[in-house]
Amino acid sequence: MDYKDYYKILGVEKSASQADIKKAYRALAKKYHPDKTKGDKAAEEKFKDISEAYEVLGDEQKRKQYDELGANWRHFQQQGGPHQGRPGGGGGTYYEGDMGDMFGGGSGFSDFFEQFFGGGFAQQGGGFRSGRRAPKGQDYEAEMLITLQEAYTGTSRLLTVNGQQLRITTKPGVADGQVLKIKGKGGPAMAGGTAGDLYIRVQVQPLPGFERQGDDLHTKLSLDMYTAILGGEEHVSTLTGKLRLKIPAGTQNGKTLRLRGKGMSVYGKADQHGDLYVKIEVQLPVHLSEEERGLMERLRELHQRKTASV
Repeated sequence: MDYKDYYKILGVEKSASQADIKKAYRALAKKYHPDKTKGDKAAEEKFKDISEAYEVLGDEQKRKQYDELGANWRHFQQQGGPHQGRPGGGGGTYYEGDMGDMFGGGSGFSDFFEQFFGGGFAQQGGGFRSGRRAPKGQDYEAEMLITLQEAYTGTSRLLTVNGQQLRITTKPGVADGQVLKIKGKGGPAMAGGTAGDLYIRVQVQPLPGFERQGDDLHTKLSLDMYTAILGGEEHVSTLTGKLRLKIPAGTQNGKTLRLRGKGMSVYGKADQHGDLYVKIEVQLPVHLSEEERGLMERLRELHQRKTASV
């Protein structure tokens, strides 16, 4: 039986990083996937080899054991394979541990994999066990673009992933960059395994005039000088419409007022909401009339007298 070079199968160097191995696997799996090469037996076998290689190299611990096995491959052959001895028994070098737990047994992969990383290590009363789970299908990734308003209320999109249409629904309060997992909607499995999963990354478009910070929202309100000084009411926009905001007399420029429960929906808690913070920006009057200028000067004189008397 020939040794299978998993690194060569994936087209990577033995020194490749886990990220490089994953990247190579994804590219090859996409190219040789049965959905794209229907009826092509050679491509199907290639896909099996790729899946088998990634099953081992895609896991750091499995990869370590495979590298150790590769270095001692000739010893295994000289001793007639793993059935002919145990560590320290015949001059050969063996992996001491539970290969069934590490690599598993079962079907769907090559004889090389099954003999040396699966059932071939099974021994009566020994420390090696078989019983490998069938390989899982490839996980898929997709993106879903929604507005901030839709993030507040919750929404749905009809996405086409690998030829199948899926309606994806988000709960109120979903965050930008949040990943939703749809179990079993990834790639089909080989040899009776379970289908892969679908991971959807939500992208929330910003809404002009609002900044989101967790479950809270921040906005700005332009206020004329007279209302800031004397107090009053102003309309402020929220995600559920406009509300009247009471402005205390003497409100300073840059002051922040809070509207409780008028922020974002709390994800998974439909009856809870964050707060809305309104930052006041006082606008000074320009192009004063002669009468207005005179009144402003009179006010300044009154203020100076008051200050001087204190």
